[in-house]
Amino acid sequence: MSTPRFLVTQEIPEPGPSILREAGEVDVRQGMSAEELAAAVTSGDYDVVLAQVSDRFDAQLLAEARIKGIANYAVGYNNVDVPAAAEHGIAVGNTPDVLNDATANVAMLLLLGAGRRAHEASEYLREGRFTGLHPDLLVGQDVTGATLGIAGMGRIGKAVAHRALGFGMRVVFTQRPPRDREVSQDELGDLAGRVTQVPWDELVETSDFLSLHVPLTEDTTHLVDADVLRRMKSTAVLVNTARGPVVDEKALAHALREGEIFAAGLDVFENEPAVEPELLELPNAFLLPHVGSAEVGTRAGMARMAAENAVAMARGEKPPYPVEA
Repeated sequence: MSTPRFLVTQEIPEPGPSILREAGEVDVRQGMSAEELAAAVTSGDYDVVLAQVSDRFDAQLLAEARIKGIANYAVGYNNVDVPAAAEHGIAVGNTPDVLNDATANVAMLLLLGAGRRAHEASEYLREGRFTGLHPDLLVGQDVTGATLGIAGMGRIGKAVAHRALGFGMRVVFTQRPPRDREVSQDELGDLAGRVTQVPWDELVETSDFLSLHVPLTEDTTHLVDADVLRRMKSTAVLVNTARGPVVDEKALAHALREGEIFAAGLDVFENEPAVEPELLELPNAFLLPHVGSAEVGTRAGMARMAAENAVAMARGEKPPYPVEA
């Protein structure tokens, strides 16, 4: 049996590299273009690609690919046409659960930072503009007692709900907007009786803070568009730690500029790494560079899971953390 060869498209932390090196040969090719990635995947030189969510594997590429699997260094996998991969016998894996807490922590950071204007306050101080306490200085929105609407009550949504309850917030949710299904109290676990399911329209119109935790699908692309933003409270704060295209960034920039909503906190963007230029100029846009999982233990756990997926795929085995078509 030949030695497996792994293509890694970005450096990952330990123990990922060690796991891969113990199983085969590792080629790290940082910053590959789409054309370079396609050439590598179709060359027959590699058994498995350990990929980032920015690496695109569409149906055409997968039809020509000569690999056994794609191990995503992420929980999301919207960068891979999973049905097409299955059709061509290419396994797909991801890194679920390990980043739930880290992402929920950043969601709360954005919620608090945008709502309480923390980033504005920091710049105000650093610019030497602080001359003393004033009653109207950088007044933000109330958090305790406010209503948090969660769009997507999955693992991360539930983790955010737990944190919000600790801040004395009222939590309502829609399971999977724009469509929905009734969630049983058993499914909610220890959140049963503490959070309330409401229709998507009600979530949009009544939430003081709206936090997005849906996967990127055809249904959720531009889930938050100009119409949704107009129906939100003028005092509302939008938080997105899901996927950038869930929000129409141009519409969001307009809503923030015109005061249709109070503020937004974003860790993901529609055309990463590019950001809608107007958002960069708006003081009520609190922006982070996709650092939702950027905790030491979380990134190490993701590396381990992705590497374990890659090794199993190279051996022709089902990955321990598979994405099913």
